[in-house]
Amino acid sequence: MPIFEGLKLAFREIASHKLRSFFTLLGIIVSVGFLVAVVAIIQGMNAYVRENVAGAIVGKNAFQIRRTPISVGFIDDEEWRELQRRPPIESADAQFVTRAIPDAQAIALQSGWPTPQADVRWGNRTVADVLVFGVTAPFQVVQDYEMEAGEALSEVDVRERRPVVILGFDVAEKLFDNFNTAIGQRVRVAGTMVTVKGITKAKGTVLGQSWDGFAMLPLPVFEAIYGRRLTTVISVKMTEAFMVAGAMERAEEAMRIAHGLRPNDENDFTIDTAEGLISFWEQLTRVIFTVVPAVVVIGVVVGGIVIMNIMLMSVTERTREIGIRKSVGAQQRDIQRQFLAEAVTLATLGGVLGILAGGGLAAMVAVLSPMPARVTPWSVGVALSLGTGVGILFGVVPARRAAKLDPIEAMRAEQ
Repeated sequence: MPIFEGLKLAFREIASHKLRSFFTLLGIIVSVGFLVAVVAIIQGMNAYVRENVAGAIVGKNAFQIRRTPISVGFIDDEEWRELQRRPPIESADAQFVTRAIPDAQAIALQSGWPTPQADVRWGNRTVADVLVFGVTAPFQVVQDYEMEAGEALSEVDVRERRPVVILGFDVAEKLFDNFNTAIGQRVRVAGTMVTVKGITKAKGTVLGQSWDGFAMLPLPVFEAIYGRRLTTVISVKMTEAFMVAGAMERAEEAMRIAHGLRPNDENDFTIDTAEGLISFWEQLTRVIFTVVPAVVVIGVVVGGIVIMNIMLMSVTERTREIGIRKSVGAQQRDIQRQFLAEAVTLATLGGVLGILAGGGLAAMVAVLSPMPARVTPWSVGVALSLGTGVGILFGVVPARRAAKLDPIEAMRAEQ
């Protein structure tokens, strides 16, 4: 039997039993749809973290020198205790790094994790749970902040411990009706009176979290309110991406000298780029990927068993038809190809519908939530392969049973 003839008969049989075919394919549709949707969401999130989140946290063409690494989620208790014995990052360390990297665009100190939150008050208006950072002036260059109104923090503000603050766009918008008149106003941050020196331009939101809900204080003013943080961070920004690797090597050497480490001593600090955050995120997604195949395989196997049972029932229902075809010259291989083509067509159709369902679900998630989703070609290819493979694997038994029917006995079968 020509393959196109077998496919035509397969589509005719599916069309004549639409409802039965749909419920037969339901397991494959759900499993494949789940695969496509989950992969689309995870891949979209990976790209989003790489393109937006990592750069926003660490900075573009930048790296950080930290007491503890960004990827603390997969560190065991012993390693965590070892990290806690590390010395804090000091301003003196930043001076060593500055001398080692004279070609850096900016080198800044910033308060580390956990970032405190406080109410910011002006008159009878209050913005609650504002993130409060302590920074040196170059931090604004590292993070590419631009001013909507007023001026950025200066080295003089930091050196003279001036009680001034830079407000994020969202905070200023809730406190003041006019940004220009806001400059010079005195606001209360965590109970301390400070003067508004500048307001940053809006950076927008990432995953529904605003990047503009902060108050930025000179680092000495921050430390006077909250105390010195053990997780103070040095941020280094280079003018070009290719310069980062070499600068990291020089920063490591400078930090080892600053901390008096011997050649055989391990580093008591961590140098992280955006890749560290991306790697941490990808470790999390790999955990999810280990669960997805198991769920998909279970669904596909159940769907395949359903297809095999339906095809066996179809063989029983069409016994007389098989007998007639054999009596007019159809060979065993023709009958076998016909039923195998039906099983493969049915399963492949389930895979296609699953891809459409998964793509639709991913698009819905992207529209209704801040989570992005990107359907990848490889997940579509896997979905189609699953459908075809299930059809071949579970269609063999019904096809062979149909091919081995005795034509005389089949002709005697009741309609």
